[in-house]
Amino acid sequence: RNAYNALELAVLTTAPAEDGLRHITLEVAAESIQQKALHYDKQGDNHYDVISAFIKSMRGSDPDAALHYLARMIRAGEQPEFICRRIIICAAEDVGLADPQALQVATACMDAVHFVGWPEARIPLAMAAVYVARAPKSNSAYLGIDAALAEVDKLGDFAVPRHLRDSSYPGAKQFGHGAGYKYAHDYPMHYVKQQYLPDGLLDMRFYEPTENGYERKVSAYLNHIRNTKEREQEEKT
Repeated sequence: RNAYNALELAVLTTAPAEDGLRHITLEVAAESIQQKALHYDKQGDNHYDVISAFIKSMRGSDPDAALHYLARMIRAGEQPEFICRRIIICAAEDVGLADPQALQVATACMDAVHFVGWPEARIPLAMAAVYVARAPKSNSAYLGIDAALAEVDKLGDFAVPRHLRDSSYPGAKQFGHGAGYKYAHDYPMHYVKQQYLPDGLLDMRFYEPTENGYERKVSAYLNHIRNTKEREQEEKT
């Protein structure tokens, strides 16, 4: 069993040569025999425990723990695409708009892994895992889309406001489609007060920005807009 584990480890950590074959030399074999075989059943509990700990370490902003679990998956022969997918999901769900660059780093990691293969693939994987782990965190986009989906499931479709409807096809204008629409870029700060949500959802808020990282700027801008709307509404009443 030990010999089989060593052979498997040698294959997983040896890149193909120009002829497309993996040449297991005496040095590679000796090094593989000395390395400890890890308990890692790809279909069992340990597989799911390690990937769960990896994700939670990135979410919890612990790059050292993330690298530890990443190393265990690499040594156990986990598929790099599987690891990449989890990093991408964490970048979108847990880092989100606090650092939008995290998702770009994670998706670039997938391309890099496909391009270079093992063993160099460990480097972009480590870069992406560390970047996501050390990035400020926000799950506002994740919570926002789930809240919007729940509202759609609960209430169904509402009519799209007439001024937002497509007016590009012949005859659209006779139905009033697009009438009264205000082009935001024609106004100061490229913003103008206008109804976008359907009538039945006017007071709904699905996206609530945090004060973390880049999202702090988003929060300040949205608060300015929302306060402007509220002041105008108060003036009318």
